[in-house]
Amino acid sequence: MPRLIPVRLAAACALAIALVMSSAALAFAKGPIVDLRVVGSGGKVLAEKSFGSGGEVSVKTSPKATCFGPGTGGSGKSVAVKGGTALGMLILGAKFIAALKPLSVTDSFVEEFGLGLCGIGGLEGKGKSSWYLKVNHKSPSVGGEAVKVRKGDDVLWAYGSYPYPDELVLSAPDEVQAGVPFGIRVFAYDEKGKKTPAAGATVSGASGPTDSQGRAMVTLSGPARLIARHGKDTPSNREAVCVGGECPDSSGK
Repeated sequence: MPRLIPVRLAAACALAIALVMSSAALAFAKGPIVDLRVVGSGGKVLAEKSFGSGGEVSVKTSPKATCFGPGTGGSGKSVAVKGGTALGMLILGAKFIAALKPLSVTDSFVEEFGLGLCGIGGLEGKGKSSWYLKVNHKSPSVGGEAVKVRKGDDVLWAYGSYPYPDELVLSAPDEVQAGVPFGIRVFAYDEKGKKTPAAGATVSGASGPTDSQGRAMVTLSGPARLIARHGKDTPSNREAVCVGGECPDSSGK
């Protein structure tokens, strides 16, 4: 009999956790599914997830968000941002992805230009380096809260120095056989979205760098997520490749 209370308590806790997780997952899945990728200093991938972009979100501005100069910090108040926007996607992602916390946002220019993003995950813009935005591999002409996103869009927030580096995009087969070489291809997109083959890029598992057409051969012994890198360019998406019916785990690693 004395054990009934702990057992019931454990069951109640488990149920509560399950309900919270279900609610969080449901909120995370609202609206059209959009791909969010965040790449920090040195090409470190902080996040690469697909989730719903709908609903309104809020973010607390910070008086310490002064990357635009002295006296440009935020008011410290929370402001609402539409979920179906590039900035809304980032704010929503930060609620579920620890590597994106904290966000450093200022509302100092909200009347003229909208919200300003200074930092992601503790990495603040300084000097010539800042966080910049690309949607479908092209830099928009307006701020992130004004950029509407649609189903299947690719949203990239990356850290770099102006002029910003090219963005790499990798394509590979969905499934291959173990030990059998297969072809991949890497393209580079400039700030205006112009696409060119990425020569000299390195890809995990490849026999060598990509050629002048951005092609290379890769051999895998097991499932993997391939990524292309080249100098200071923004590294590519992590492309999942299944091997012999086995696929990479869903953690994104």
